[in-house]
Amino acid sequence: MTSLDTAMQGQRDHDATEVSETVPSVSSGLDRKIVDAFPEYTVRKDLVGKIKGNALVPSYVLEYLIGQYAATTDAASLDAGVNRVRQILADHYVHREEANLVQSKIRELGRYSIIDRVQVVLNEKYDRYEASFSNLGISGVTVDPAVVKRNPKLLVAGVWCKCALGYAYSGDPHEVPWQLLKLVPVQMSHDDRKNYLTLRSRFTTQEWIDLLMQSIGFNPDMFGPRAKLLHLVRMIPFVERNYNLIELGPKGTGKSHIYSEFSPHGMLISGGEVTAAKLFVNNANNKIGLVGYWDIVAFDEFAGKAKRADKALVDIMKNYMANKSFSRGREMMQGEASMVFVGNTSHNVPYMLKNSDLFEELPKQYHDPAFLDRIHYYVPGWEFEQIRGEMFTSDYGFVVDYLAEILHNLRNVDYGGTYERYFTLSSSLSTRDKDGVRKTFSGLMKLIYPTGEANADEMEPLLRCAIEGRKRVKDQLCRIDSTMAEVDFSYTRRGADEATTVHTLEEMEYPRLYWRGVPEDETDDVPAGDDAESSDGGSMQSSVSRTESVSSGNVKPQPASQPKLSARERLALQAKPGRKEYQEGQHGVSYDKLFGPWIYGAKNITICDAFIRKPYQIRNLAEFLETVLRFSDRSEEIHVHLITGRDNPPEDRQDNDLAQIQENYHQLGIMFSYEFSGSIHDRSIRTETGWVIDFGRGLDIYQRYEADWFSPLLRMPALRAVRNFTVNYSRTE
Repeated sequence: MTSLDTAMQGQRDHDATEVSETVPSVSSGLDRKIVDAFPEYTVRKDLVGKIKGNALVPSYVLEYLIGQYAATTDAASLDAGVNRVRQILADHYVHREEANLVQSKIRELGRYSIIDRVQVVLNEKYDRYEASFSNLGISGVTVDPAVVKRNPKLLVAGVWCKCALGYAYSGDPHEVPWQLLKLVPVQMSHDDRKNYLTLRSRFTTQEWIDLLMQSIGFNPDMFGPRAKLLHLVRMIPFVERNYNLIELGPKGTGKSHIYSEFSPHGMLISGGEVTAAKLFVNNANNKIGLVGYWDIVAFDEFAGKAKRADKALVDIMKNYMANKSFSRGREMMQGEASMVFVGNTSHNVPYMLKNSDLFEELPKQYHDPAFLDRIHYYVPGWEFEQIRGEMFTSDYGFVVDYLAEILHNLRNVDYGGTYERYFTLSSSLSTRDKDGVRKTFSGLMKLIYPTGEANADEMEPLLRCAIEGRKRVKDQLCRIDSTMAEVDFSYTRRGADEATTVHTLEEMEYPRLYWRGVPEDETDDVPAGDDAESSDGGSMQSSVSRTESVSSGNVKPQPASQPKLSARERLALQAKPGRKEYQEGQHGVSYDKLFGPWIYGAKNITICDAFIRKPYQIRNLAEFLETVLRFSDRSEEIHVHLITGRDNPPEDRQDNDLAQIQENYHQLGIMFSYEFSGSIHDRSIRTETGWVIDFGRGLDIYQRYEADWFSPLLRMPALRAVRNFTVNYSRTE
């Protein structure tokens, strides 16, 4: 063994030790159940990142290897399997830049094993099958017909395989010297659907949903039932033909991840721009484009008002999304690819509802009712949390390639009409509305109840979810196109006397913004601070829920009666010039009381405080922004700028914490920015409404306190003792 081999072996032993230290001694009951039911097709999800290293092998290939060698809950066996997978990758995976070196090894050794993506075509001129190797860069290698018969996917999209290659040069320049001696797929090459459907009965509905969540890499314990269902909606394009889905929301929520890493049947187009020739058909050679080869074509970064799109492309896309067919002036062609559009939003939901619509970020050519009406489901991206490390699972799930292949084969099944056994949709729904609901419902059934068997109580949440996603599309279309008639998105359960109306969450949360034209109820926007005071000295009341008054069908919410003096006016009366003094140890003081009335209505706030440096000081800043959030109109964007001093010595932690605050509050409509200055003396808060608040201690008004998650001090600042400080309120001309 060479010194390099010894070093590599030592590194593998070290890496295996690192993995073993993370192996739980006892797996969960669900984990054991998963591994027992699907012993060859499950993998512990956190192992992928630990093993992958710098290999560019797709995650679904790596998971397949782990599933073959490390699908166990026994720690010792798992370690051995992980080490085996590492060795296989180190010894056999072909990096493109090492292709010439590997070719040389095959020649010199006569036989060598590699892992590469293999594509097979039939050479009709010589009546033989020939293989090409993606990373190794060789082609024309003769393949035994029996190998092709056992692995038909080699002829379709190519398969990652472990192959034994030989080299025998005959002297004939027309012959290929490479010989395929052995081929073993390292991803699914057959349909295991029958076994999959049979074993589904071993799991409860909740267990199966959690298994799917773990299979896409997430810890189900970190998500509620609605969040889990929305994650599954993202998977519908994999299991439903010609499904059109859009998701717009804040960045960092994992919108595009599943379309790039989950399945070998999906194509993610970065940047969201593509030509008609590449997507549909190239008129120069009449070769069909992406929609003819992939189950899903996903457009990443699709949003952006400044982006331009070819009108001809948009027109072809409209026809394809509606009719599954397309033409570029020649023959009519068919495609089965689902279309997914994902992009980031610049504003929060109330801002979009007040000023435009939930499609506002789309390029002009796509902000078109004819195009948007083809969308089957609008996933509310703002409901997903930003991805954090603790959201990922270390438990077991399906090897993604196994699940992707199952879903690919379930595209031949249609469960869109199964709900009709128990439910009837409103007759006011258009054909496209019903198609959207049926296709979404069918997709969810195939994911959760793949046999198609479910009772009314099991189907109802899926039907409501399907209706809501299409309703979100239609309601926004009614904003964009005033000629479009509003629809009653309701359903009636068999035997029930009344229909059940489905609402979107944003409709229930912001009824006066969702249904424009409804007069504003001033009492709806009263801040819900825990100790904010009203003008008569009592605590202000939180906004009253108006869920019951939300539009049902064509009926709009009725405006509440207006008080003689609105809550806003009562609140504004508290903001007066003056001086307040607080004594050491005093209680009952909060940022809501100190600042709320004076910042109410402001859209630009500047904080000057040299000591927003240490973790507890940055926590004070976050609590101040909570006050801004409570005392602001959610349909407006509030700009808050901090001028502070740099920590000494400078630490990345300060920058990271401030950047995290910036990211978190951006989603809520608080546009936070900051800068560092070395010449700050006075501490103040200024608003564009003219108020100046000078405070001697800045935001650092509380005495040191220790509080865990169960302490009321953490969430009720008025219970904390303060330091001695003063506050001056004044107005500029």
